[in-house]
Amino acid sequence: MSDILFIKTSSLGDVIHHMPALTEARRRRPDARFSWVVEEAFAPLVRLHPGVSEVIPVAWRRWRGALLRPSTWHEIGKFRRMLAARVYDEIIDSQGLIRSAVTARLARGRRHGYDAASVRERPAAALYDVRHTVPRDLHAVARNRLLTASALGYGPDSTLDFGLMRESAGGRSEPAPGILLHGTARPEKEWPQENWIALGRALVARGMSLVLPWGTPAEHSRSRRIADGVGRAQVLERQALDRVAARIAGAAFVVGVDTGLLHLAAALGVPLVAIFVGSEPGLTGPVGRGPIVVVGGKGARPSVDEVVAAVESVIR
Repeated sequence: MSDILFIKTSSLGDVIHHMPALTEARRRRPDARFSWVVEEAFAPLVRLHPGVSEVIPVAWRRWRGALLRPSTWHEIGKFRRMLAARVYDEIIDSQGLIRSAVTARLARGRRHGYDAASVRERPAAALYDVRHTVPRDLHAVARNRLLTASALGYGPDSTLDFGLMRESAGGRSEPAPGILLHGTARPEKEWPQENWIALGRALVARGMSLVLPWGTPAEHSRSRRIADGVGRAQVLERQALDRVAARIAGAAFVVGVDTGLLHLAAALGVPLVAIFVGSEPGLTGPVGRGPIVVVGGKGARPSVDEVVAAVESVIR
């Protein structure tokens, strides 16, 4: 049995975009054991993938804000020992950052990554043993799959499978609500609050129930304002990622901006409307087996009427 280690630590959308590469690798290399280094916050989601034998949590995000604490260095030492405990046949860094390449160097085995022309942070390429050319203009899912296939010696096929099933993540409950994902870490990706309120009112008028998850205090405040403006929308309690995945899996539909939870909905096959404002859907747009409509685009904010029509089309 061969041991293969994936390094894709964050963000949530990037982690989800790597899942089809793991699914395909498991299908093409059924004899292999697959491990995955991922940020601790996203570990519960990665554990839902049936192809993962071991999830190795890392806390780079938390550690870099507490480097003067002895407890941080104790955790870093424990992580290094865990990573070095096994010799891997192949180590694949599909993140392409200096941080992820350094993580690959901490592990024992042959390290694969993007070459200097393909990688996101050029110095990272120098830290790999084997460098692969992967066009930068491909969708993120295709880039991950092509890198993984090149490292493991097979050609990617046309099958797209994230390895996540709505039933295993939580299934659907009746009556199922719609979910509005308004939160994003990048302001240029936001859709105006007044648009969310108008959208919510239009959907409620059509007999639909709505819920609003959130992840930060600012998103919680915005969820409350949207719910108050709509009049009949529920603000959820903050939940762990696997519970959020169950909520999304049980949704009648999802409407969201370009954020990680949007890609999770696509991976689960939930009917989806993606609102793009400040990013390019051709490179990072949602892909999946369920009905998906993308409205807007980089520099092209969609109207409320466009989004309402898109919702009606995906749930029709």
